Amino acid sequence: MIDQRNKLQWNQNLLKWYKKNHRILPWRERKDPYAIWISEIMLQQTRVETVISYFNRFMKAFPTIEELSNGNIDEVLKLWEGLGYYSRAKNIHKTAWIITSEYGGRFPTNYKDVIALPGIGPYTAGAIMSIAYNERYPAVDGNVLRVISRVYCIEEDIGNQNTKKEIEEIVYSVIPKKEARDFNQALMELGATICTPTSPKCIDCPICKSCRALEEEKQDTLPVKAKKPKKKVEKRYVAIIKQDEAILMKKRPDKGLLAGLWEYPNVEGNNKEEFVSNCKKKYGILIKPLSFLGTEEHIFTHIHWKMKVYECSFENELQESEKIGNTMEWILEESRKNITIPTAFKRVEKLYEKI
Repeated sequence: MIDQRNKLQWNQNLLKWYKKNHRILPWRERKDPYAIWISEIMLQQTRVETVISYFNRFMKAFPTIEELSNGNIDEVLKLWEGLGYYSRAKNIHKTAWIITSEYGGRFPTNYKDVIALPGIGPYTAGAIMSIAYNERYPAVDGNVLRVISRVYCIEEDIGNQNTKKEIEEIVYSVIPKKEARDFNQALMELGATICTPTSPKCIDCPICKSCRALEEEKQDTLPVKAKKPKKKVEKRYVAIIKQDEAILMKKRPDKGLLAGLWEYPNVEGNNKEEFVSNCKKKYGILIKPLSFLGTEEHIFTHIHWKMKVYECSFENELQESEKIGNTMEWILEESRKNITIPTAFKRVEKLYEKI
């Protein structure tokens, strides 16, 4: 049984601190479930500082759920460009259509309906229900897992589902009545600004007197989190093939990594011979590497790309065609501004812009 001592004291102290010290963020200025939903999805795996400008642009482009549902998925992806984890944007678009068609464009107010929507799990559903509707639902993200594991000195792996469930139950038990909105945000704020992953600012913490980890000098060793497996390293070659004002690109398949986004021809390989051979196998194009432009790296959730970028000539006979085998396309510079290019290849652009 988790020690519940000082429960009332620490949650009230936390609330007082939050009301006085919380950051002013655009989504906190409104209780609209639509805005809260968009912000929470954007904030997954992404820093607050990065999200602010994306959020403001997105809400300006799609001020209502209905307008979002009527928007083109390519428009949504373009607004998402650079945030990564593009499945989030696709789920947002799909969910907007469901809300418009099944709920008349109004965000559902029932937890079961909210969590059934695409891309919405327990954390996001809890955040929406508590922040938008002030309902007593826990919203347990990484920040909250860390705070609670320290306050209660939980030494089990926070990646374990049983541990997460235990922490959710603790959070639910300490949410003050009629103050779920501020309390859940206060926990997140504390984790983001004070109870940080490394070098927590315990001296500035409003609930340090109730923290068992601090009392037992374990604040630097908690939370317990199993090490992630090493990412697979892929050596890739990228071909920059220009023709007049156009460059050869391809839209990736609708499923898999970077689904539906645009790429420059790229293949795995250990040398230039494999580069040429694999481009022919994968894209049906004959290339000739001309000059080495540089290297770039990009880290995905499970994969680490190490890329060598080459300016290449195009050896196919159909150089004048707009499309190459119905898979590759010559994209003009102006057109590239309207297609979604993932960060991995945005970095490549900086190299070939010097050509």
